[in-house]
Amino acid sequence: MKVVIQRSKQASVTVNGEVTGAIDKGYVLLVGITHTDTDEDIAYCAKKVAELRLWEDAEGKMNHSILEAGGDILSVSQFTLYGETKKGRRPSFTGAARPEQAKPLWEAFNEALRAYGLRVETGVFGAMMDVALINDGPVTIIIDSAK
Repeated sequence: MKVVIQRSKQASVTVNGEVTGAIDKGYVLLVGITHTDTDEDIAYCAKKVAELRLWEDAEGKMNHSILEAGGDILSVSQFTLYGETKKGRRPSFTGAARPEQAKPLWEAFNEALRAYGLRVETGVFGAMMDVALINDGPVTIIIDSAK
């Protein structure tokens, strides 16, 4: 499982002209699921997202988690995180889990974040989405449960 965390001041997802999720201060998560992901990967990534210290304290050091900072989550499914580009010019996405496997795992990941007390807004799984955000920092971190 791969999760790209982008700290944001404001973010939203729009599908077919309708906003499906929006947050102010928090994280935009781009979430990729692969074939071998399990509940352990979900738990690992949710814990990392909830507990990583990416928010500044009074001295400007990253010492606070999103839980301490009071931010929200905008979770967006992103199979292209498993795009392979070694051969040719067109990426291969065979490393991404099929939708019937990926969607329940993405939903379980969102529920695991909610279990930490986080408010989680989402995009629409499998849809073409317009994601708008104002990066804060910018701060961007990648979590890979396989590493």
